[in-house]
Amino acid sequence: MINIKKYKYIIFFVIFYCLNVNSANAEKNFYNEAKKKFEEKNLEESKFLFQRNIVFNPKDAKSYFYLAKIFNVENNDIEKEKNLKTALLLEPTNEEAMLMMIDVELDKSNYSKVKELKGNFEKICKNLCDKITKIEDSLKDIEPKNES
Repeated sequence: MINIKKYKYIIFFVIFYCLNVNSANAEKNFYNEAKKKFEEKNLEESKFLFQRNIVFNPKDAKSYFYLAKIFNVENNDIEKEKNLKTALLLEPTNEEAMLMMIDVELDKSNYSKVKELKGNFEKICKNLCDKITKIEDSLKDIEPKNES
């Protein structure tokens, strides 16, 4: 005789396993698909997918960084800065994010913060070290406030 309870459990576990495998694959693909949409200049879809990826992977610094890039294009400075800060909190060695953050602080004419970020950037730079001269030139254009 066939034990129906036994087969119900087996079927349940097979379905449960398949759903979990598909769900895990979908989570991983949000970032890749979002980046593809970003490169295609489809920013709205890209933004949605990066945000969706963050729901499943809240510590994915690259998604926050790409959101900052999208908000930069959209001229949404508040969201750009918020996402840059999160990206740098999660991945303090992200050179591109650090450079974008320096630009944010340069726009604010925040001399001391730019100087601090430049020091941090010098410690982490590997690929974008040639940007240090540009940062130093920009610092010369800012009047130091309460600096002695």
